[in-house]
Amino acid sequence: MPAAALKKQSRDLLKQRLKAERAVLIAAFRADGKPEKLLRGLRHSVDEVLSEAWQTVGLPASTALVGVGGYGRGELFPFSDVDLLILLSEAADAITQAKLEELVQMLWDLGLEIGSSIRTIDECLSESKADITVQTSLLEARLVCGDAALFEQLQQRYAGALDPKAFFHAKAAEMRLRHAKYEDTAFSLEPNVKESPGGLRDLQVILWVAKAAGLANSWGQLATRGLITQTEARQLMEKERAFKDIRVRLHLHANRREDRLVFDVQTPIAESFGLKTTGEGINARRASEYLMQRYYWAAKTVTQLNTIMLQNIEAQLFPEANEAEAINERFNDVNGLIDIAHDDTFTKQPSTVLEVFVLMTEHPHLKGMTARTMRALWHARFEIDAKFREDPVNRALFLRILQAPVGLVHALRRMNDTSILGRYLPNFRRIVGQMQHDLFHVYTVDQHILMVVRNMRRFTMTEHAHEYPFCSQLIANFRKSWLLYVAALFHDIAKGRGGDHSKLGTVDAAQFCEEHAIGSEDTELVVFLVENHLTMSQVAQKQDLSDPDVIEAFAKVVKDERHLTALYLLTVADIRGTSPKVWNAWKAKLLEDLYRITLRVLGGEPHSADRELKNRQEEAMATLRLYGLPDIAHVDFWKQLDVAYFLRHDASDIAWQTRCLWDKFNSGKPVVKCRLAPIGEGLQVAVYVKDQPDLFARICSYFDRKNFSILDAKIHTTRHGYALDTFMVTEQSFAKSYRDIINLIEHEICELLTSQAPLPAPTRGRLSRLSRTFPITPTVDLRPDERGQYYLLSIAANDRTGLLYAIANVLTRYRINLHTAKIMTLGERVEDVFLVDGAVLNNARNQIQLETDLLDALRV
Repeated sequence: MPAAALKKQSRDLLKQRLKAERAVLIAAFRADGKPEKLLRGLRHSVDEVLSEAWQTVGLPASTALVGVGGYGRGELFPFSDVDLLILLSEAADAITQAKLEELVQMLWDLGLEIGSSIRTIDECLSESKADITVQTSLLEARLVCGDAALFEQLQQRYAGALDPKAFFHAKAAEMRLRHAKYEDTAFSLEPNVKESPGGLRDLQVILWVAKAAGLANSWGQLATRGLITQTEARQLMEKERAFKDIRVRLHLHANRREDRLVFDVQTPIAESFGLKTTGEGINARRASEYLMQRYYWAAKTVTQLNTIMLQNIEAQLFPEANEAEAINERFNDVNGLIDIAHDDTFTKQPSTVLEVFVLMTEHPHLKGMTARTMRALWHARFEIDAKFREDPVNRALFLRILQAPVGLVHALRRMNDTSILGRYLPNFRRIVGQMQHDLFHVYTVDQHILMVVRNMRRFTMTEHAHEYPFCSQLIANFRKSWLLYVAALFHDIAKGRGGDHSKLGTVDAAQFCEEHAIGSEDTELVVFLVENHLTMSQVAQKQDLSDPDVIEAFAKVVKDERHLTALYLLTVADIRGTSPKVWNAWKAKLLEDLYRITLRVLGGEPHSADRELKNRQEEAMATLRLYGLPDIAHVDFWKQLDVAYFLRHDASDIAWQTRCLWDKFNSGKPVVKCRLAPIGEGLQVAVYVKDQPDLFARICSYFDRKNFSILDAKIHTTRHGYALDTFMVTEQSFAKSYRDIINLIEHEICELLTSQAPLPAPTRGRLSRLSRTFPITPTVDLRPDERGQYYLLSIAANDRTGLLYAIANVLTRYRINLHTAKIMTLGERVEDVFLVDGAVLNNARNQIQLETDLLDALRV
């Protein structure tokens, strides 16, 4: 048989063998669930195939095939690259070059995903010096086949050139950058098992720097050298095995290299572990939630031990005279780190477990803890039991942390990282790592709570006053602002228990206040905030703030200015702590408007429609005079507007629309005006045209086509039959060319209204990946308002392109008159409220059919 045919036959046999062995190994893993056995088996299988391919090609004896990176480490994930170094004794001649090309092509033909480099020893060292990634990959080099002496020479020269101190600094800097890329949290809702903080890469960093320093090559050796305890070594091995297990399952589920635990795969991965969804309805807990909570606890442990380990290795590499300055008889300041005075400090006097955090808030120059302190604290967490929690000394210490003038957020985060916070507050421990599948929270419950505390804290800091000037002003005069931090700690602590978490959380909050001797008046405030932490946002975003009854009802809930101010501050901090997507300037305005109106009512000024009407008209007229309009310019136009118009529009909006329309309101032609929104975000669009049944749908179709999001809509019909509709819209890129966009909007909407073209059919836009994974059952609720004058139409659904137009299209078909539209987007969820009327609503059967058609429009 010709040589070429023999090589092809050999390659085909190797490919079949590789495929068969791989299938057997994966089947064994699915049966026994042992990831390390699979990783070793895959590596061994590839080793043998590579050796035979190497022999088949016939490279010179003075060459070597070397595994580097993860493959060099001796493990191979199902779809990971096979990282190879082809080591040459000298630069390749033409014959060797041809054989090298043949080898690489053969390996690809075998179906191996290879990452290969071809270098001499000198080239390896040169590349290693210039690139820390190459230096790291060579640290784990392993001979697969070929010239063992050449490989040994590489090892010796590499070891001689390696600077352990520089390597440590480079890997530490690399790790900091990687952590920053993942927002410095192990609690991302879609973590990368390999790269996220607390993941596999953090474990590898420890072993890399230990190996480079000549300290150890394994967890067992690190324990033998005294750098970690046997318990810590066992924990690290367990977490490493768990992460490898998850990563293997991710590869097999995706049938490709995949290291991210994205929402789409969390449930199937959980089920592959045998985890099941438990409970039903509000008491249901997804299988994915069990998986992710296990993941977060493991990542938290790795993060903690990673910090301890790197400090210990750094101390070995950079021994220095540690000058200890006594803070008190229990703690010292060692080079800016707090250190226990004795190894048994925490066990001998358990209250020091909390005292260490108090001291860090009282000595802001302390930038962290020594490894000795962290390790002792980590193991001392078990000292916190019922007796510890009942001790008045410990309760007083915890209150001192909450009342600290600086460092509170850092203290709480450190307490959470070391599991001290969850031990002291057992119900907080239950929500550590707990997922939230409401489509707008992007943090686990515990991280969200700490984010809310952080936001509240920032209100008190002058360097952040520009972010929330009104909040900073309010909290500066708020008595006992630390009570707000208590409320923040407990506002979501009952999530995941089933039932109304706002109600359930009040029990925990009241118990905490009683146990910590917080006075009855202050306890009542904390409990009120926990119970009502969602109330203000719901009123502001879903109800008509021009309605005196709405304001009066809300004022009765908050009772006085102190409760109102506290609730406002908590509401802003809470919304800002859910997701960067949820907060916007429009929501900020609604909340501030509700606060100011309610404050006037609480101050004894009745929320009178007549008084509000007069105030807004006078303020609008004062603005008009600044623009040089005649004193009577507004009169004829305003005669066509009723009280509802003035109550639903700010004075600035009234003045702007009057300037645009006072001499055009009887022209019969459409008028469209657009400006940058006064709130500092988005555009405000006013449309004035002869009223028509499909006007709202027609305008929504335009904004839909242009990918604008509608934040709010005010719909008004004048006494002489014109529609005066105002929209708040936003779009991601308009700020770069807003003048052109404003002109385009004004021109195109005018053309649209003049042409009277048929309405386009609604498109059923695609749901986002997140919405597909956690679909919301659409709801439609139609009921008369309290006066029986209009109907309130409430709609909740997954957000998607074209949704509002689809709703408007149905309303148009039923000839529903729209008076206001409250458009609320919470991440991937929309909750819209419309004030409507129409003859069709007088018939119960028609109402049912309308709700049915709306539900159909909401479905994708």
